[in-house]
Order: sequence, then C-alpha cells, then structure tokens
Amino acid sequence: MGFVKFHVACRSCGSSDAVSVNDNGSAKCFSCGEFFPNYEEPVTNLNEVYKRENIKMQEIPISQDVYVGTFGALRDRNISEATAKKFNVRVTYDSNGEIDKHYYPYYLGNEVVAYKIRKVATKSFSSQGEMQKGTLFGQQICNAGAKYITITEGECDAMAAYELTGSRWPVVSVKSGAQAAASDVKKNFEFLNSFENIIICFDTDKPGRDAANKVAALFPPNKARIMSLPVDYKDPNDMLKKNKHSEFVDCFWQAKPITPAGIIRVSERMEDWKNRSADATIEYPWAGLNKVLLGMRKGELLTVAAGTGVGKSSIMRELEHWILNNTEDNVGIIALEEDWRRTVDGIIAVEYSEKLHLKEVRECYTEEQLDEMYKKVTANDRLFVHAHFGINNVEDITTKLRYLIVGCDCKWIILDHLHMLVSSISDGDERRLIDNIMTQLRSLVEETGVGFLLVSHLRKLEGNIGHENGAEVAASHIRGSGSIAQISDCIIALERNQQAEDKIEANTTRVRVLKSRYTGEVGIATHLLYDHVTGRLSEIVPEEKEDELEFSRPEWDDIPF
Repeated sequence: MGFVKFHVACRSCGSSDAVSVNDNGSAKCFSCGEFFPNYEEPVTNLNEVYKRENIKMQEIPISQDVYVGTFGALRDRNISEATAKKFNVRVTYDSNGEIDKHYYPYYLGNEVVAYKIRKVATKSFSSQGEMQKGTLFGQQICNAGAKYITITEGECDAMAAYELTGSRWPVVSVKSGAQAAASDVKKNFEFLNSFENIIICFDTDKPGRDAANKVAALFPPNKARIMSLPVDYKDPNDMLKKNKHSEFVDCFWQAKPITPAGIIRVSERMEDWKNRSADATIEYPWAGLNKVLLGMRKGELLTVAAGTGVGKSSIMRELEHWILNNTEDNVGIIALEEDWRRTVDGIIAVEYSEKLHLKEVRECYTEEQLDEMYKKVTANDRLFVHAHFGINNVEDITTKLRYLIVGCDCKWIILDHLHMLVSSISDGDERRLIDNIMTQLRSLVEETGVGFLLVSHLRKLEGNIGHENGAEVAASHIRGSGSIAQISDCIIALERNQQAEDKIEANTTRVRVLKSRYTGEVGIATHLLYDHVTGRLSEIVPEEKEDELEFSRPEWDDIPF
C-alpha cells in the first residue's frame, strides 16, 4: 500500500469522504472496509479535492503532493472534524475502524515540511519530515497583527482552545511542549509580537506554569497575559472534553500579566551590594576613552554624534569588531545607510587591516582566501545584521531590535543611524519623533539590559566654520538634542578638520565626551589617526605644553596617505 494522497466518497456505502486513495492507485473505505485495488475515480486536480472537502485553498498548499491520513473528528479528544480541517489535522484508522494515529502538520510558509504523529493507543509521539524548519502549529492559518492570539502547550490544546472560544481568535501551539516553549517562541517572536494581546494557556502543572512565565517575560510589559484554569482541569482539551466552554472563556478574559519581580528588602542584601558582578563592562579599544569613561557597560545607551565625513563609520567598525573579539556576546547591527555586505566588509577590514569594500583590494585575494576571511569573522555565529530593503518605519525597526535582543540573544546592539530612521517618516515634527524614538530605545535598554550604541547626526551650524571644518561639538548641536542628551547615558562627539592643510591634522579625529552618567567626566578623551591604506584608526597620545595641546606625531614618512 502506498502513501495516502487524498480522500473521496465511497461508491459502495455512500460515505462522503471515507475512501483514502493512495499514490499507487489503490484505495480503502474506512467506513465500510471495502478495498479497491485500482480505484476508478482518479483525481489529478487537487483543486477538486479542496472543493469536495470544503477547505479554503490557503489552508492546504497546492505544492504539497502527499498527505497523510484522512479528515475526521478526533473522537478521543472531542475535537470536531471542522476544527481538524481548519488546522489540516488528519487521522488514520486501524482494522476496527478506530482512530489509530493523529497527524499534526507543521508548515514553513504555505508548505507542509513535517508531521508530528501521535499514536492514540500508546500516547507516544514521532515525527516525519523536517520539524526544525516548521513554525508554530496552526501559524499558517493565522493573520499576523490581529487583536488576540492564544499560545498553548500542545496541538490538541490549540484546537480545543479554538473551539472553546467559539473559533473567534487565532490559536497556535509550541512545537516541543513546556521544556522548549521559550525557544519555540523566540524563533517565531516577530510573528507573535505583531498581535496586540498574547494569551498564554499552558498546562496547570509546575513545568507549564514555569514555561508560561518564561514566555510572557519575552514580550513587552503587559502585552502577554497568562490564563489560570480552574484547579480541576489540566489543560484546554480537558475543559473541552467536559464542555466547559463558558468557564474557559471567563478564564480567557481574566488572564493576567506576570507579576514583576524585583522588590527587595535592602537591609537583607548587603552581600549582594558588595559582591556585584563586573561582567557587564568591557574596555574601549583606546586608552583615552577608558580613562574618562571606565569602559562600556551593558544596560547603557551610548550615543556617538558627529558631522558628515568625520569618521563615524570607521569608529563604529572598530567598536563592532572589538566587541565581537573581546566578549562572547552576540552582536546585532542595523545600519540603515548601507547594504549588509558593506557592514560585513567593514568588520572583516578591521580584522585584516584591508579595505575589502574596494573591488581592487578584493581582487588581490583568491576566492579561498576571501572565504577564510569571512569564516574567521563569522565562525562563532555571534553576528546578526539587518538586511533591509528600502525605507523602514519606526515600528518595523523597533520590532526588529526587540527580535535581535530576544530572538537572537544579542547583548550589544548598534543602530546607525537615528536620523535615517526619522527621515523615513514623511510628516510630523522631527523633534517630537526623535523624542518618541529615544523613549522607546531607553525603555528597551532598561527592560533587557542590552548595551546599545546609537549613531546620531549633528545639525548645521551658522557661519563659515562647520563640524566638517573642525568646529567644537556641544550637546546643543545634536539634532533633536533635548531628548538625546537627556536619555543617553553617555555621549561621545567626534571632531575633525577635513580641510586642514596638514594631512595628519586632516585625518585626525578628536574624541570629546559630552556626557558620562557613570563617571561624570567630560572633555577631550583621545585623538584617533585614520590610515587611508588599512582603513584603521590608531590612537595618538597628546602631550600638554603650556597653553596648547600638541601631538606626539609620528614621522611623516611612516604615515601612508
């Protein structure tokens, strides 16, 4: 006997859909038991199958050639045939006409990539296909961005919750039960976070309660709420079996957000106060900045501000490379002014001191050498870069930022740059928009404890001397400065006179600290010299000489321009 392709009406007993037709042409009716060695009603057009079964086209992909089992009510679970069809769940029968197995489909987009198989008699599970590729159970029939979505711990619970709520709201299930619930949610975070309200309905046992709390904590405060079922019921399917529809709906509307932890009795926490962790801090690659700022810290929002062509990109590349090489943390980068390949070029360039974005430089290396360069920088799978297409709105970017933090476990985030994001909004007051964005970023940092590096532009100055001519930067020069200066934990400004006749001066960036909430120190921290051949920045240590600050200059012949 072959694989079941579809089911049709039985010409012997008249059953509307009990005959399972196999790919080898044989068929069997699971109503009357008759076997057909060569079924005489071949169906080659799957659209006709959909019409016979009264199924919406989008619920079962046309590209799927082989289906397992037939539709029918999951009698052992009190789940109707209509609900089974909605979720494309099929069953097979034993020789006595009793349900033998359930087949729960898992999709990637519109294609079934795997089945989870439940053997009814033994209550055991197996799988067929590539489960790791599948999204959440039931996700293929959900429209993202709706008002409510319910997450359950198992497939039958999802279908039960769907029926208990009158088939009104979308319901999905995690793939692997309570133990891996948080991991499943992280992988599908962007989809779930698009809903206004997320209702978590896991089993009432301790693993279920613990998993529900972990999943709820992944989302913004008060967005995810946890259902508490009556003590006599283990899960939604248990309530469906006992026809407790109204009681379940009451629990749905009474779902509550998790109670935040963190209120402590200070007098009892002296040892914790003394023995605080220092792993949230890493040094900067330049001694002068470390002296003023005492390193970079997670849980802080650092703003790097500069005019056009002053060296923001070079400094950000150095910092991105430095974090990847001096921590074990994942790093997420959203660079709105460049293709993701250019971002990767820049990090590899710092690693090898080569300007690999230039075709002429890349052509100096073999394909094998370029492969090795790429693999070395990405070997630990800790770098995540946003491959954007066109303009991104604020909501889209903030969702992706949260996904990088929650879904990809990034501990450091770089957003380059703020005003590119604002420019995507056609109308509205820029200052108000920046205020709103900065507030969201601040909340994200506070909530997740991520280290956040933000690039910001400066407004044009009045007069003949602008920032590209080496004008000193003040906090008031930052576009939208009110909120940026207030909300940022640290502000670093870059100054460089690109028009200077002296080539060393023209290629030296002055790094000025405008704000440091942690140390309180401000002022010039260091000077960085740009090498046009390698694309690298090297620190120049200044020396105090009476009224002026001079450089301990390298010899001219040692500097390639």
